[in-house]
Amino acid sequence: MPRPRPDPAESPVVHLADLISRNAAERPGHDAVRDLSGDSPRTLSWSAFDAAVSAEAARLRAAGVRPGDRVAVGLPDGAAYCVAVFGALRADATVVPFGAGSVPRELEIALDQAEPAVVVAVEDDAVAAACAERCGARLLPPPDPAAPAPDAPPAERAPVDPERLAMIVFTSGATGRPRGVRLTHRALLANRAQAAELRPAPVNGVDRVLLALPLFHVYGFAAGLLQVCWASATVVLPGRFDPERLVDVVVDERVSVIAGVPSMFRLLLDVSPDRLRHATGGVRLCTSGGAPLPAGWLAEFRAATGLDLHEGYGLTEGGPVITSNDLGRPAKAGSVGRPLPGVELRLVDTAGRPIDAPEPEPDEDELGLDDGSETGDDTGLIALRGPNLFSGYWPDGSGGPDEDGWFVTADVGYLDADGDLHLVDRSSDLVIVNGFNVYPREVEQVIAELDGVSEVAVVGVPDDRTGAAVKAVVVLEPGSDLTEEQVGEHCTARLARFKRPAVVAFADELPRTPTGKIARRTLARM
Repeated sequence: MPRPRPDPAESPVVHLADLISRNAAERPGHDAVRDLSGDSPRTLSWSAFDAAVSAEAARLRAAGVRPGDRVAVGLPDGAAYCVAVFGALRADATVVPFGAGSVPRELEIALDQAEPAVVVAVEDDAVAAACAERCGARLLPPPDPAAPAPDAPPAERAPVDPERLAMIVFTSGATGRPRGVRLTHRALLANRAQAAELRPAPVNGVDRVLLALPLFHVYGFAAGLLQVCWASATVVLPGRFDPERLVDVVVDERVSVIAGVPSMFRLLLDVSPDRLRHATGGVRLCTSGGAPLPAGWLAEFRAATGLDLHEGYGLTEGGPVITSNDLGRPAKAGSVGRPLPGVELRLVDTAGRPIDAPEPEPDEDELGLDDGSETGDDTGLIALRGPNLFSGYWPDGSGGPDEDGWFVTADVGYLDADGDLHLVDRSSDLVIVNGFNVYPREVEQVIAELDGVSEVAVVGVPDDRTGAAVKAVVVLEPGSDLTEEQVGEHCTARLARFKRPAVVAFADELPRTPTGKIARRTLARM
């Protein structure tokens, strides 16, 4: 029997920061955050977390932050990051997350668009400091997670509007220029309610959830940290990733749920089988997302631990979780599962028509992948509808769901006989490295800045440890002596680490299809 569609309006919580105050009232002494990123572990109970969030909200207001202002947060994963984000939300600001150690070009583009009032970053982050000065924002150091709640009563808050923006998450589009995805309190809370309807629940109140995921990424923050807050569970933040160390953390912290990307689970297989199986003996659930999970990795992990990796599919615009392999049955290799309760999904053609609609006239365009790869007759673009969807792109809300609530993604897939979704390709040729989206166009634009480059194309190639790696094929102008090392140095200065080409090849010309498009599958084999 289908589960009832979750209605976020029925939840008493309509503001993300109220999750913290609710948990502090109901479970004040229960561990909320276990931060293992520093020299010594730090624990925040829900009561202490709530107090620190109030202190941070007061600090931001004293710095001039007003409701609706943007607060950019770029801190390493840890308790201070959690406090900074929820403090900004409690101050009724909109959070703009960015990765600590971002390269200047990417951060400049995001902050120039967001125009934050405040940037919260570590004191030695020269890039964040320069970008804050460039956009006229005040730079603040990380908050103190041990700060007590302010003595003064909290500022009076206007009635909460669930359509108020909670976050603007910048993600590069097919054009290569980052676009800000506008996520409201309504969207993010609705997605938590939808995920909580799964059985067994991905997180419950007794779980200790290991998040070896970057919190500035929507997967780590929303599907990870926010889901923990929804269930009033405990989040374990391990800090630096090392497979041997992570296994010790699972045992020492009594971890019951592990959330990660495929490459993380692949690296855990490097640990001795006996040790890995013993360490995961108390783990009830492993969830994988952010990138396709190779069937071989699923089989190897199942053989080594006796645990399934339950793969899902999501995107920033969806808050982010869209589908999940049924947690109550064995994971199906190659499938990302079924839509969450309350999420509607259908396949459409490039004109937005459901694929079961009448056949178009012969002279109309039909859906096809760039290089003519063969797919089933029921393959189409994935279209979504639900209360978890974003409210368009920053600043004006353009590009959001249509008047009927449908949003057509750039992802191509098909539904099998069981109704499970399979991802076939990305119409934007997206490359996913360690769970991070890399858009070829952005990398191509950066390499094209170099003198002597006539043409460049970027494609993803398989990688045993990261799932995929970036490969660039460069056509040089006559007489150019540009080297692979020079391309690499330029990319190091202009792109985040995961976007930099792992392989740079040179060719006399780029392979193309009969219609003139770049033949990316051929490119990958060059």
